[in-house]
Amino acid sequence: MGVNAQKISVIEKIGYSLGDLAANLIFQTLMTFLAFFYTDVYKLPPATASAIIFTGGMLGASFNPIMGLIADRTMTRWGKFRPWILWTAVPFGIIAMLAFSTPQFSPGGKVAYALITYMFLVIIYSANNLPYASLSGVLTGDMAERNSISSYRFVAVMIAQFIVQGLLLPLVLILGNGNKTIGFEHTITLFAIVGVIFFIITFLTTKERIVPKPEQKSSVKEDLGDLSKNKPWIAMLILTIFIFITLSLKGGMYVYYFNDYLDKDYLAKFLEHIGFNGFISNLNHLLTSMGLSGFIWPKDAATSGFSLFNAGGIIMMIVGIMVSKPLADRFGKRDVFGVSLFISALCLFMFYFYGPKSIPLVFLTQLAHGFFYGISTPLLWAMIADVADYSEWKNHRRATAIIFSAMIFGLKAGLSIGGALVAGLLAIYGYNAQLAVQSPATIHGIKLSLSVYPTLTFCVSVACLFFYEINKQKEVQIQKDLLARREKSEG
Repeated sequence: MGVNAQKISVIEKIGYSLGDLAANLIFQTLMTFLAFFYTDVYKLPPATASAIIFTGGMLGASFNPIMGLIADRTMTRWGKFRPWILWTAVPFGIIAMLAFSTPQFSPGGKVAYALITYMFLVIIYSANNLPYASLSGVLTGDMAERNSISSYRFVAVMIAQFIVQGLLLPLVLILGNGNKTIGFEHTITLFAIVGVIFFIITFLTTKERIVPKPEQKSSVKEDLGDLSKNKPWIAMLILTIFIFITLSLKGGMYVYYFNDYLDKDYLAKFLEHIGFNGFISNLNHLLTSMGLSGFIWPKDAATSGFSLFNAGGIIMMIVGIMVSKPLADRFGKRDVFGVSLFISALCLFMFYFYGPKSIPLVFLTQLAHGFFYGISTPLLWAMIADVADYSEWKNHRRATAIIFSAMIFGLKAGLSIGGALVAGLLAIYGYNAQLAVQSPATIHGIKLSLSVYPTLTFCVSVACLFFYEINKQKEVQIQKDLLARREKSEG
């Protein structure tokens, strides 16, 4: 099959990307608001929330390698990976709704409920998202097309991130009429319904084109042996863990940064000065005319400022995604990924030096961070797909899902560790959700946790790239050699 035969239509790229939009409505909520939901909505102690997030997440993540082996050995008329997106769509939506419900059990019952629902949500996410991610490696063998697919996919991710990080808290207030408990339940129900529809569209609009040779047979031992000798895979596994530790840590801390650190009076003046108040007033008028509750404004400057902060960063991430493909095509994924990630880490470090009244600098730095991190975002999964090609190129066997399963494990492990760190650091620094004003030690801990600590974990990810040998030259060589093999096999 020639490269031209593996060009992907815009409709298929959009259809594929909707699957990530669906998954990220839930994933971004977990990454940004799970600790907040447990501590401030379900009223669990921070240390308990930390234990639940870590234990439930790691237990759920341990299912990943098993799912990878299952997916690689799935044989249906629809392919290996597409059926799983369909089969898991409805269960994913149901478990997501349960995980963000707040049944009034005893303290021990609440802990058990939170742990069980979170663990099952991580498991069903693996059963859905591992085949989804693996699908990107078999839609086409053209690496330039993969860059394009990744760009479409991560624009969809940014849309989901914008909805969650920019609009979730306002949606919670609106749909719950000011009651966050009811608001979270209604908002996640809405996300679940939209997600099920989008998963079905992804299933219907995609096609698996890279199919292992019928005579290819490999044992579990051979697949695992291939992985253990695959240095780029090991580098990407460690890199992925630290990327998602960083995202979960800083993302989970932002809400506390706005609620407990930034000066709310200065924040309100800043929002007034840039015209955000007028926008809110017009939006409130529209919402109340529809019989809904408006934003709690101007008393809740933290919520509106937090939403605008996230929205601005996400918009700049989308701009970064748009320039990612041409940069990667010219300089190679690895080098562009490393440089952009390092600069975005420096932006995070700058937050340490800002005082509670440095509102404009906080917002400007977020815009810069969003742009440079956005450049790296689509390249991560395209690089993992390249690792699957590298494995086939080196071992003459293709095992796409087992390659991706480790990365999804890394994602889940990073999410679990980072989420547990959010709640754990809050406990260490003495956070108390019942206090109107936190102690200086707590404030300093929040500040460190979204600046210095995530800068260090991002830098570990950058260091891993020194062991990732698939540079631009090798990308071209692998694609050329695999194409020649497949054409010879078909001939």
